[in-house]
Amino acid sequence: MNLENIKKEIEAKVKELGYELYSLNYLRKKGDNILEIIIDRIEPIDMESILKVSREISNYLDEKDLIEEAYLLDVSSLGAEKPIKIERLKDYLNQYINIHLSHPYKGENIIEGTLTSIDEENIVLTYKIKTRQYDALIALKDIDKARLAIKF
Repeated sequence: MNLENIKKEIEAKVKELGYELYSLNYLRKKGDNILEIIIDRIEPIDMESILKVSREISNYLDEKDLIEEAYLLDVSSLGAEKPIKIERLKDYLNQYINIHLSHPYKGENIIEGTLTSIDEENIVLTYKIKTRQYDALIALKDIDKARLAIKF
């Protein structure tokens, strides 16, 4: 079995379905072979989407007969609080995000809010403290990590 060839085949199929392949692993857990596939896209991925992709990939793998031995197929997404690559923040404009900073903003290393603006050097994150709303101008170079966040 050539995992690189399988990855290329599955990556093309996942792309055809409107997603990107985030990762692919072939593992052995508790005596079972598991093909673990994690998909992503900008728009949220619900359970119905996961099931559809799982069915399509399962049928595709059966048709192509890429894996000879028995295995379990595990398709999932990065979840509701998925990590965001800093260079892709522009794709998440007007979404509620969590950022971790290397240089604190007003004494805070972590800020959650709506990404309301982005350019080559800065973002504007609109956040609330109690009932008051604020706009934070933050340099992209000061952001260590970013992820989607759930607004309560």
